[in-house]
Amino acid sequence: MAIYTCVLLDVDNTLLDFDAAERQALTDMLAEYELPHDGQAYDVYHKVNRELWDALAKGKLNKAKLFQTRFQRFMQAMELPDNGKCHAMNDRYEELLATHADLIPGALNALEELGEVATLATVSNGALAVQQARIRDSGVERYMDGIYISEKVGAAKPSAKLFEHVLKDLGISNRSRVLMVGDDLLADIKGGQNAGLDTCWVNFKNEENTTDIHPKYEVHSYEELYKIVMEPEELENIGVRNRRHSNEA
Repeated sequence: MAIYTCVLLDVDNTLLDFDAAERQALTDMLAEYELPHDGQAYDVYHKVNRELWDALAKGKLNKAKLFQTRFQRFMQAMELPDNGKCHAMNDRYEELLATHADLIPGALNALEELGEVATLATVSNGALAVQQARIRDSGVERYMDGIYISEKVGAAKPSAKLFEHVLKDLGISNRSRVLMVGDDLLADIKGGQNAGLDTCWVNFKNEENTTDIHPKYEVHSYEELYKIVMEPEELENIGVRNRRHSNEA
């Protein structure tokens, strides 16, 4: 039996390459509206969007407000006149984003390996329609025992309420065998800690942790994650299919 018999996984920049999807969807949308869509525009938008999502995680605004204001703030930051189309721009951006199910290399193989020894579920704060489409189209869905999106559950990371719902729905009571895995220290790691779970920071970009949030583990590859989740004898069987695992965590 694995060290962790249930692995909860963030979606964006943990399994799916959100940065690539964001850049392409933003570029295409801005081009449609005949607005600047170069590297500077992307950097400005990325900064504005990151600040808003961090504010959401801190409980300073809700998702509806985030979607309502982010392109207004983008236009202001770019010193562009208000064109009265910021709401429509956001809707079009979300539509385009939903079409980009870019996988991080090795993600599906990692899910196949982890799914041999543990119950798997995604836990995401992303927009419901966008995440459902991307999780489905990427192939991630078929490896999951549960897919949990904050908009549908009614609670967002890092709130413990989201994780309480997930564990109850999966029928898991032993939290010591549950691992929360994600790239966002504030949403994923702090959220897992708020729910009393062990946490693993996916740091594929080798970034410095400048926060006061300290995960139990840090990995730079999926292979490193195997060593945290699996017992030694399971590591020896990497690549072997149809191994049995217990859903009781």
